[in-house]
Amino acid sequence: MFKSLLFLMLFLFSSLLLASDKDDIAKILDQSETPDGVVFEVIGSDAEYLTNALERIQKYKDTLQKKFPKLDIAVVSHGSEQFALATKNAEKNKKAHNSVKRLVASDVPVYICETHASWRDVVAEDFPKYISIAAQGPAQIKQYQELGYILVVID
Repeated sequence: MFKSLLFLMLFLFSSLLLASDKDDIAKILDQSETPDGVVFEVIGSDAEYLTNALERIQKYKDTLQKKFPKLDIAVVSHGSEQFALATKNAEKNKKAHNSVKRLVASDVPVYICETHASWRDVVAEDFPKYISIAAQGPAQIKQYQELGYILVVID
């Protein structure tokens, strides 16, 4: 009984520590002043995750910019999902590519991690021109945070 109670308490405590991206967006929307910006971190394992993440980011962008019209937003993808954005995968992952094109057309840069790409012998030129290249995804995120951007991790 004690073990079960302890496990339940640990689970509840840990779930409080792990805020979801939805919670992060709600906190931003609660602010009275426009934040310096928002950087979305996308780190997953496959194209399906990427497609869902990009669709959520588009909705979050629209919601955030409805309240804060001049809010700057950026997206950094640095997990295995980023390979869905390679030019050779554009047809197979049309939805993800179209989402990126929409974001980029609305002045939201979408970065991939060149370092992670290099681990699979993929180079910057293997991505379409509308994809921005970050030497290192985590470093790109940190640069945005140093500019005052709020990090939202897409889970």
